Amino acid sequence: MLDYLMMPEIWLSFLTLALLEIVLGIDNLVFISVITDRLPKTAARRARRIGLAGALLMRLALLALLSWIIGLKQPLFTLGEFSISWRDLILGLGGLFLLYKGTREIHEEVEGESNAAPVREAGMMLAVFQIMVLDLVFSLDSVITAVGMTTELPVMVAAVVFAMGVMLWAAEPTAAFIRRHPTTKMLALSFLLLVGVALVADALHFHIPRGYLYFAILFSILVETLNHLARRRRRRSRP
Repeated sequence: MLDYLMMPEIWLSFLTLALLEIVLGIDNLVFISVITDRLPKTAARRARRIGLAGALLMRLALLALLSWIIGLKQPLFTLGEFSISWRDLILGLGGLFLLYKGTREIHEEVEGESNAAPVREAGMMLAVFQIMVLDLVFSLDSVITAVGMTTELPVMVAAVVFAMGVMLWAAEPTAAFIRRHPTTKMLALSFLLLVGVALVADALHFHIPRGYLYFAILFSILVETLNHLARRRRRRSRP
């Protein structure tokens, strides 16, 4: 066991996979922050923790079913020359849900309807349900990436657990920042629409390299950061 832990390739696989899992988890983290934005602080904190715990359990369960995961890529039925698998259906439905949810949230933000009704316990349960539904989509994408990176199950499990620990730590600051800055929330909703389009495209066998998506997101974050610094400087310069 000690010799196994001292192997450089094991640590390299762990670090690489953990970093990829954290990057892939950004989608989930932003979605959870947006969904729980209208909940009271205590309920929002509980919903985020339940959602991330559910994501971790689903990832570990899917890792335990590696042969089933691989089988999800097998054609389920065909329409002419176009084959559809369970993976295509899950990603497609998840992408459509993100497009619907992102569009609805943007509409409510722009129209000023976000505070039309008080959010109660049922609202927290609905938020948890939506988080769990999207966790399934993000977990599938995450586990398929893990399977493609390494064949060592302990490495995959350790990387997933570490990445989820980082996400759990980052969930509260991310949600607080989005709540304090309305323009950042709009940016996060646009991010969800972008991810939704990518998932639907994947389901239609048109793969959009994730590097393009993350570059666009990072560029948008950079622009928003510069705007935030400019607004802060203007406030300080006022008499």
